[in-house]
Amino acid sequence: MKRCARGFTLIELVVTLAIVAVLASVAVPLVELNVQRAKEHELRTALRQIRGALDAHKRATDEGRVVARTGGSGYPRSLSELVDGVSDAKSPTSARIYFLRRLPRDPFNPDRSLSAAASWGLRAYSSPPDSPAAGEDVYDVFSRSDRTGLNGQPYREW
Repeated sequence: MKRCARGFTLIELVVTLAIVAVLASVAVPLVELNVQRAKEHELRTALRQIRGALDAHKRATDEGRVVARTGGSGYPRSLSELVDGVSDAKSPTSARIYFLRRLPRDPFNPDRSLSAAASWGLRAYSSPPDSPAAGEDVYDVFSRSDRTGLNGQPYREW
């Protein structure tokens, strides 16, 4: 009487697990790299949107559509002005000019309890480029992350 063997042997299971472990160890770094690339793309897009809105606010001030503060640079006092809007000085109905629909967050800021505006580092017009500091207006934004991008440049310098 012959017995038919059913199932896998212990060696077959160990070899299969070893192959799966090797494949997983190769896949995990690739997934992490793709996550970092996606966050970097999000950071680039957010910086482009905010900087475009800051420049649009400055242009509107130069054109006389936004009332300029005496001695001011023409840039907004805070990032919230870009979303909340400002009164159009040339509009007879006192319409508002909006520069952003919503303010994007810094994707590399780990503190989710912060507001979107508080997640960014701010640079005032009067602050030197090598040591950005907040001031009376918002001339530029930067990431507060200490990490370095895939291109070798720190995110703070993007």
